[in-house]
Amino acid sequence: MIDQNLKLFGRFQDLHDQYIINPSQFQIEYNQLGEQILNIIREWERKLCRDCERGQYSKFSNNLADKFWGLVRKDFAKIDFVGVK
Repeated sequence: MIDQNLKLFGRFQDLHDQYIINPSQFQIEYNQLGEQILNIIREWERKLCRDCERGQYSKFSNNLADKFWGLVRKDFAKIDFVGVK
């Protein structure tokens, strides 16, 4: 996911680090770039979990999605603040 969008995720990582230091100054830009990042993350989450939901392992799909988002939050602790005004 990150390898295919390296430039975009690199920009977001820099902005994320600045947002942690001063959220009010970077909120608008963080929301705009963060929306693009969230779309990519959700697309990869769907790719990861879509086959699990239909098969015999459907009960593990939620756990897999939670684990995936846990890894995302490990790299981007403030990802949940995208879209906050």
